[in-house]
Amino acid sequence: MSEKKPKNIFVHGAISPVKIGEDIAHHQKKTHIGAHSIFMGQVRADNRENGEVAAIEYTAHEAMALEQMHVIREEIFAQFPLTCLHITHSLGVVAVGEICLFVFASAVHRKEAIHACEAVVERIKKELPIWGKEILTNENHQWKENRP
Repeated sequence: MSEKKPKNIFVHGAISPVKIGEDIAHHQKKTHIGAHSIFMGQVRADNRENGEVAAIEYTAHEAMALEQMHVIREEIFAQFPLTCLHITHSLGVVAVGEICLFVFASAVHRKEAIHACEAVVERIKKELPIWGKEILTNENHQWKENRP
């Protein structure tokens, strides 16, 4: 595995459309890239037994999550011929309709970018110590369960 320092994937609050646009625009100069695959996770207004979701408050064991994300990144780069891979995950409160996860994979060809992006999202959901507390419209809350 690489001796690189783990990249910080976390931002506080929602991931802004401006940041997403800047990340995409930055790649226009990388003319050897032929494909990008993007995943954006958005907070849904799910109906629960005790209320509707108004927001999710994300917490994490940050040091552990960053170390594990570093391992995942290295393994994804070994598995797929990517040119770039960017991951951003929210911490704190993210309201319904806002973006909480942004994964941006770039490669020479589309299939590699698409498959790598999907693999990263699945591994984040399964392996990272990140938790979401659903804040309901009636001011109740409950812990969110990750689903495949």
